[in-house]
Amino acid sequence: METDPRSVFLIGMMGAGKSTVGRLLAQQLKYQFVDADRELEARSGVPIPTIFEIEGEAGFRRREVTLLAELTQRGGIVLATGGGAVLDAELAQSMRERGLVIYLRASAEEIFRRTRQDRSRPLLQTPNPRARIDELLAEREPLYEKAAHLVFQSAASNPRRLVSRLIEHPQLKAIVLRSA
Repeated sequence: METDPRSVFLIGMMGAGKSTVGRLLAQQLKYQFVDADRELEARSGVPIPTIFEIEGEAGFRRREVTLLAELTQRGGIVLATGGGAVLDAELAQSMRERGLVIYLRASAEEIFRRTRQDRSRPLLQTPNPRARIDELLAEREPLYEKAAHLVFQSAASNPRRLVSRLIEHPQLKAIVLRSA
């Protein structure tokens, strides 16, 4: 009986490069790429800021957890999760069991630089977005580290170079070889 290949789940803060790196990694692995935020918008028919506006963060998180619980059961995908995916401990654990979880770590300064012009990030619509990034990072960093099998620095460097480093990692090679 042939089994689905194991999947790769990218976690990390907004602006860490999960979508960019995920798309490139999926191409290299010949896996399907799924961006959880885009999938959630497609299914709900509205942008994420609208979900936040109508249902609040709690409503958004419920939708996110339900979607990710479904998506993480698929084999052969590279999934770029939302930044808050690790807030649900059960979901974080199931990601670890169902695939290879890679934390793309970025500094607060780098996240701010990448997101400061982006008005589609509800959690940053505050008088001091940089301070909010610091708060979110302080809350989430231990959760990202606990959930991840691998941690890679997502610096301002070339995303293709980062993907090359990921592809060469023995744990990623083991998953790809096991599913080949």
